[in-house]
Amino acid sequence: MSRGMLVAVTDAAIDKIKQMILSGELAPGARLPKEADLAERLGLSRNSLREAVRALALINVLDVRQGDGTYVTSLEPGLLLDTLSFVLDLHRDDTVIQFFEVRRILEPAATAMAAELMSDDDIAELRAILDDLPADPTIEQLVQNDLRFHHRIARGSGNSVLCSFVESLAGPTQRARIWRGLTQEGALEKTIEQHTAIYDAIAARQPEVARSWATIHIAGVEQWLRRV
Repeated sequence: MSRGMLVAVTDAAIDKIKQMILSGELAPGARLPKEADLAERLGLSRNSLREAVRALALINVLDVRQGDGTYVTSLEPGLLLDTLSFVLDLHRDDTVIQFFEVRRILEPAATAMAAELMSDDDIAELRAILDDLPADPTIEQLVQNDLRFHHRIARGSGNSVLCSFVESLAGPTQRARIWRGLTQEGALEKTIEQHTAIYDAIAARQPEVARSWATIHIAGVEQWLRRV
């Protein structure tokens, strides 16, 4: 069988398993039938089924447990979108502005939602993240604190899909933030000031103010990138 035919057969096998999941026949956490039984039932060769299972395991749809069997994962958004981080890590430097453009769309929305939904304990945790930053931080410490701060806000949005997208975008933009901190005068102070403004708006339950500050915060790095 040629490679093209093998890929087509594997794709067909993947689609058949996917349809079993979408129909509810295979629920999250369910164990797949034995390989021979499932291959016969789906009209597939065992090799094709094995390739399909391997592919679906790579994207966290299936969990192959050695000596136990193959199971459908929880199918939680964070788990399924985890593979997105791998893809995004392969970006080229000349596309980093596009990642910031997407952040500018998503993170302000998440921040506004967090201002409405975060509990008092959640907000206290957000404050603790800000207070955890040393008085005279290095650029690396600031960027790590920035990541924690925005991750906590994303989780506070109450939307696991939105949170997963926001967290996936953090990696491709991290190097640009470090670069800005090293080369732009006042970048460190500006970041701390804007984080504080975002926190204050969330603590005051002002979603539109929080959205505005988040937009300003992300757009500042984006504009700097365009200039340099």
